[in-house]
Amino acid sequence: MEACIEVMCLRTDIREVPLLKNIIIVGPSRAGKTTLAKKINEELNYFVISLDKLVAVFGRAYPELDIRLAWDREKTTANIAPFLGHFLGMFSSGHGAADELNLRAHAVEGNRFVLEGGYFDFEKISSVLKLYGIENLKDNFILIGLVQNKKTADEFFDDLRKYDTEDDWTYGFEDDELREYVSQDAIPFGRAMMEQLRNYGFKIYDTSVERERVFKQVLEDIRKEIM
Repeated sequence: MEACIEVMCLRTDIREVPLLKNIIIVGPSRAGKTTLAKKINEELNYFVISLDKLVAVFGRAYPELDIRLAWDREKTTANIAPFLGHFLGMFSSGHGAADELNLRAHAVEGNRFVLEGGYFDFEKISSVLKLYGIENLKDNFILIGLVQNKKTADEFFDDLRKYDTEDDWTYGFEDDELREYVSQDAIPFGRAMMEQLRNYGFKIYDTSVERERVFKQVLEDIRKEIM
């Protein structure tokens, strides 16, 4: 009987244990999320997880879930939110409980990641995180928001034309297509995301100009928080 009681206690004890904070980088396209994540990897040894790649994997492996790149952003964001909530909760909470299994033994000390992307529905994600004892994102994660609100539509267009490579999905756009994307999608999406980032406690950095200087400041701020 005593052994049974001990097992039950093990499964229901979900007290948090101290963990190093993982990092979430959020922002619209071309704000510098991937570049910043790579710098964090190089200088602070965080493993980089690309949300675009996760979306692409879901699109290939489970097309019936309607989680796809270059499709309906709102639907993809909503459909992947439950996965992100459980993923972040399982890998960023101390108890590691999943249904009747206790997965604390699977935790690796010092194992940290930075997740970067734009497909985040934080209302849905936060509701799932509560199952893991995470009430506020900012208490468990380093939250970085990248925006480009100081750019005009013409500056957006000029930068895309200047810096686009064959790896960028807007590379083959005609001028009219690119201008429409900037005015109808990029700028409105960036402004809407700014409000969401503020609501969830992200520290916001504008990369419209002097991007390298901004990245240096971000790295300094992260070092202060993790040291």
